Amino acid sequence: MTSPSDPRRAAVVGTGLIGGSIGLALRARGWWVTGRDADPSAADRARALGALDEVGEDPGAEITFVATPLGAVVHEVTRSLRQATRPGAVVTDVAGVKAPLAAQLTQPGFVGGHPMAGSEQVGIDGADPDLFVGATWVLTPTATTDPDAYARLQSVVSSLGAEVLALSPEQHDTLVAMVSHVPHLTAATLMNLADRAAEEHGALLRLAAGGFRDMTRIAAGQPGIWPDVCAENAPAIVAALDTLLADLSGMRDRVAAADKAGLLAELEHAAAARRSLPARAVRPERLAELRVPVPDRPGVLAEITTLAGDLGVNIHDIELAHSVEGDRGVLVLVVDGDVSPRLHDALTGRGYRSTSRHLE
Repeated sequence: MTSPSDPRRAAVVGTGLIGGSIGLALRARGWWVTGRDADPSAADRARALGALDEVGEDPGAEITFVATPLGAVVHEVTRSLRQATRPGAVVTDVAGVKAPLAAQLTQPGFVGGHPMAGSEQVGIDGADPDLFVGATWVLTPTATTDPDAYARLQSVVSSLGAEVLALSPEQHDTLVAMVSHVPHLTAATLMNLADRAAEEHGALLRLAAGGFRDMTRIAAGQPGIWPDVCAENAPAIVAALDTLLADLSGMRDRVAAADKAGLLAELEHAAAARRSLPARAVRPERLAELRVPVPDRPGVLAEITTLAGDLGVNIHDIELAHSVEGDRGVLVLVVDGDVSPRLHDALTGRGYRSTSRHLE
């Protein structure tokens, strides 16, 4: 454990809701956190609220979290990597779109990330040190990602209580369009629809009960991030919106035709699917360790971690043991014991000879 006189050091660029929550969570675990924001008053407020130890730069930080709007990420990541003086320093981001960033940020020390956590609160005053507990935090390694940088970041993110899921940048953008981007746009559209109707029917919004409030809660989030997100992920968002519009059209037709049986079937299917959504993960009592000999070549880490993500296998811990000689190493993965055979079989199918043992 790091002594108080020599804490681990992190930097946060952008001290809004997510950056502030990262700072609070790290400080709660003994890290020394330095940070800055394009708005100096926001950084000062973050320090006053305990999200930062100090306002400013820290070139010696072990890890830097870039929590700026999407349009500033490339500049800030590049700047942080260029200024880093610590060997093996890691820089990550929290943006909701990954593929355009991955195409521009190919430095080995950069690992793309996206914590799937948020709040209707806006800015540093909504920051919460427990925001990431039980949440999914996506990491998007690529062929240029340094395996050691990924392993260090995965360990830190897990220590904040998050469950790490590895996806390719492109797969992330397709999936998140469906479960994050389109729901936000839908909530905003529904809220605006009701607000316009309320101009004619003053009592309308007073009738807004739990269901309406639950559906539109996310519309209260920070509007400023969404134009960039929609511009950068337009193809996936448009495709998901087209599917939603087609399904809504089908629902409209059932209502218009008084198709009670069709409506009931759709609603029952939706109810069953909603009840089947996975609860926030609980760390298992029994884990398994997979040891995978891997060649020293670009992309092997991304291939294996995204394979695990495709299979729904959560990686609790990861380490790359380098060979003293030769061009091979051993990737050590700690996963849920009950799904380790699934990953083992998939790795065998890809030509990897893994071994597995349960950890008691």
